Amino acid sequence: MTSIDTARRQTARKTAIALISSALALFAVASQAPAETGLSPEEKAAQTDSAWPDLKSELFGDKTLIENTATIAIDAPKRATDPAVVPVKLTFDPKMQVRKVTLVIDENPSPVAATFAFADGAKISQLSTRVRVNAYTNVHAVAETADGKLYVTKTFVKAAGGCAAPASKDPETASREMGKMKMRVFKTDDPGVHEAQLMIRHPNNSGLQKDQVTLLYIPAHFITDLELDKGGKPLFTMTGGISISEDPSFRFRYGADDTGPFHAKATDTENMVFEKSFDNVQS
Repeated sequence: MTSIDTARRQTARKTAIALISSALALFAVASQAPAETGLSPEEKAAQTDSAWPDLKSELFGDKTLIENTATIAIDAPKRATDPAVVPVKLTFDPKMQVRKVTLVIDENPSPVAATFAFADGAKISQLSTRVRVNAYTNVHAVAETADGKLYVTKTFVKAAGGCAAPASKDPETASREMGKMKMRVFKTDDPGVHEAQLMIRHPNNSGLQKDQVTLLYIPAHFITDLELDKGGKPLFTMTGGISISEDPSFRFRYGADDTGPFHAKATDTENMVFEKSFDNVQS
């Protein structure tokens, strides 16, 4: 990566953190407003104007987003068991050469959950992660192909409170385990397609969670950047926000050369860097 690329990533990272901080501040103020009564979550969702038109304009300008296509598909539970850990699976048509994917949770305080950039030759055909969902919402996924065209798909998820849900571990344990990484590989039916999963220990605090003892808000602290290589060749990068769940997990299928070790590097909002090479990966 050149110094120019590094500078651009650092600038984008600072901008993203500033935007997320502003969104959290606005959300905290809004959360103090008197709650509506007598309406079910479904009725509230129906009465709320969709955030998508404004988000679409802000993120993609006046570009055309092609709908009803097999280029990208999204799968998530219609009603989430745990709003703080909602599984989302994205599947891509390998022939379409998807290069970038933006995952948007429309009604979250910071809607852009993550942006993934796929390396040339990585042949990523599937990617799964876990997200927080704060209110009944559409979840959009927008894929950009090598020719610059944009393809969109969506699904509706019934969940609420995921961004403010307490962490599953106490702060001391979370701090002690922070940055630990694990990689797993899985067998597939296609010898030309490989599957693996990267798991990272990190609280990924959203800034909306409260300390269960002091009842004060826990400052946002989450992974902003992730780089994953295989045998020295890049597979994908991620720019993430508060909507990625605690202990981020990324399971993916790829068609690139499977020789050499995996290497992962993650950076968080406090400029902590976690890096590991995986010479022996368990299946």
